[in-house]
Amino acid sequence: MNQKISSRKKVQYRIRKKVVGTSKRPRLNVFRSNKDIYVQLIDDGKDQTLAAASSRDKNIAAQKVTKTESSKLVGEAIARKGKELGIEEVVFDRGGYIYHGRVKAVAEGAREGGLKF
Repeated sequence: MNQKISSRKKVQYRIRKKVVGTSKRPRLNVFRSNKDIYVQLIDDGKDQTLAAASSRDKNIAAQKVTKTESSKLVGEAIARKGKELGIEEVVFDRGGYIYHGRVKAVAEGAREGGLKF
């Protein structure tokens, strides 16, 4: 494993020790690949994914926008799905990534969609 990935894994484990999702306040997890971005609402008590959204979803992928703009759309989509499940508050898990760029855009999109962090 290269150094960049291993150092991100260390940060990820450090975050996961503190950040725990419940059924009332699930964890909003972010995974960022080079091309796409994926988010999940996770209940750690039941080890269950409640909702998921990604930039590969048909309605988001059909829009020809930059990666940062599509990340914001993904944040709004996960907020919409969370609202349908009756979820108002989440705890944000940036997945070891720096809170910058696409990760920040997801958070802003989710906040605009109505989720509280």
